[in-house]
Amino acid sequence: MSSNILVETSARHVHLNQEAIDALFGPGFSLTVKKELSQPGEFASDQRVGVLGPKGEIKNVIILGPARPNSQVELSLSDARVAGVKAPIRESGDVAGSAGCTLVGPYGNYELAEGVIAAKRHIHLTEADAATFGVENKEIVSVKIDTSDRSLVFGDVVCRVSDKFATAMHIDTDESNAVGGGPLTGTIIK
Repeated sequence: MSSNILVETSARHVHLNQEAIDALFGPGFSLTVKKELSQPGEFASDQRVGVLGPKGEIKNVIILGPARPNSQVELSLSDARVAGVKAPIRESGDVAGSAGCTLVGPYGNYELAEGVIAAKRHIHLTEADAATFGVENKEIVSVKIDTSDRSLVFGDVVCRVSDKFATAMHIDTDESNAVGGGPLTGTIIK
């Protein structure tokens, strides 16, 4: 295996539970697959919603499927400022005490009391790849990304290890823009 890890840009998106899907698109609605994502079983749906905060709405935010047990919104810090929400930097799923927003759909709106975060940069790793790279689940590492004009080292990268994953690092659009966009690969630094 190469010492490089694929680095993918994770743009603003929403994960919804079925209650939110029903409120936004109508009772019994099912998300439809537009494109399979690199993580097994996950997809970008054809459906989009607005994310409304105190300062404004971010329109056409893609919904990632399948439906999840809990709804959450993942924004870059720049996006959060546009909407006027204070999004803490957290791992996906860690939404307790985070900001809320109103989700705007074609059928109706859905009030999300909490769940708006800026996703902590992370690496999904299979167990075999984690062993190859010498990292463990929840370990914090740095990743060096070399580009022709804007190389940098990202610190505070959490390793998430499971054989349900495909190995790839995820950064948000602000972070991707900081290195000049993709395609990108990175090297783990311990």
